[in-house]
Amino acid sequence: MKYYIISGEASGDLHASNLAKQLFLADPKAQIRAWGGDLLRKTGATVVKDYKDLAFMGFVEVALHLKKILKNLSFCKKDILDFLPDVVILVDYPGFNLRLAKFLHTKKIKVFYYISPQVWAWKKSRVKIIKQYVDEMFVILPFEQDFYKKYDIHVHYFGHPLLDVVRQYPIQTTNFKQTNQLDNRPIIAILPGSRKQEILRMLPTMLKITKYFTEYQFVIAGIENHKNLYINSQGIKVVYNQTYNLLASSYAALVTSGTATLETALFNVPQVVCYKGNFFSYLIAKHLISGIKYISLVNLIADDNVVTELIQKEMNVDCVKKELEKILPDNQYRNQMLKAYQNLHQQLGDGFASKYIAEKIIELLKIN
Repeated sequence: MKYYIISGEASGDLHASNLAKQLFLADPKAQIRAWGGDLLRKTGATVVKDYKDLAFMGFVEVALHLKKILKNLSFCKKDILDFLPDVVILVDYPGFNLRLAKFLHTKKIKVFYYISPQVWAWKKSRVKIIKQYVDEMFVILPFEQDFYKKYDIHVHYFGHPLLDVVRQYPIQTTNFKQTNQLDNRPIIAILPGSRKQEILRMLPTMLKITKYFTEYQFVIAGIENHKNLYINSQGIKVVYNQTYNLLASSYAALVTSGTATLETALFNVPQVVCYKGNFFSYLIAKHLISGIKYISLVNLIADDNVVTELIQKEMNVDCVKKELEKILPDNQYRNQMLKAYQNLHQQLGDGFASKYIAEKIIELLKIN
């Protein structure tokens, strides 16, 4: 069968690549054409557009790049019609993908959505679009099943695919410090995000913290295509393509809100979650979001304040320093967080979500 996959950012490329691997295994004659990155390319999928040209974040950034986004949308429609897939699998990236879903519906091309837009947080009007134009929805957060049920939409949940990634990753901690020329002090990981805008806003404040914790060494999880953004890292070590090895070797972490908060929890590393976005984008989002108490995946899934979230003005040196001090001693606060992580693991499946989803996709296509 022929599959067309669209992912618009790094996390989408990660999960789409694991899905593609499983599709190739379950369907040896599969042809996969995709929008993504290096991970999707390595599976054997034909990547026609790189996500690095697509990852615009926030209302202001999207508005500034609207012309380019519309051009990409036009190219995508034509490319899909030329390929004529059995199904288009949309991976998150809702601003783009939901527009595309409507178009595909008019062309009678099957639309499967993998990783639901966060309609439970904001833009609930998108539920109507999903109900009308998406044939099958695959969700990765346990509470999303109940959310969609309220709108009479059946969804598929097989666990969170991040467990697949962590389970398969060849962790190497034995020589991590030696290989990266680190000393013997405990490590505090800095995960400033994967997008340029995130790194520029988050990293300077995170770096200002380091001088207060000289008994620890800070290490930045760097992104290869943003190397120039770490030039002024005040002598703090930057490691590339080693985020999981870094987390597996760390005692604590400062983490930009996003997928990285869940990754950090899965490696049982106590963390402080930080987020500071474009001021106007933040004001718009704050106005639109209703009934959501948390921004980090850890707290959202647990429905509890497991990790501290420092947002906008609270993401400052004094607050970050205070919260980091709370998780460094081996105390009750730290241990409660680690215990909550274990409960989180149990909610997220057995680490084979990508396999189950691929098999279900093929089953549904054969039925129809």
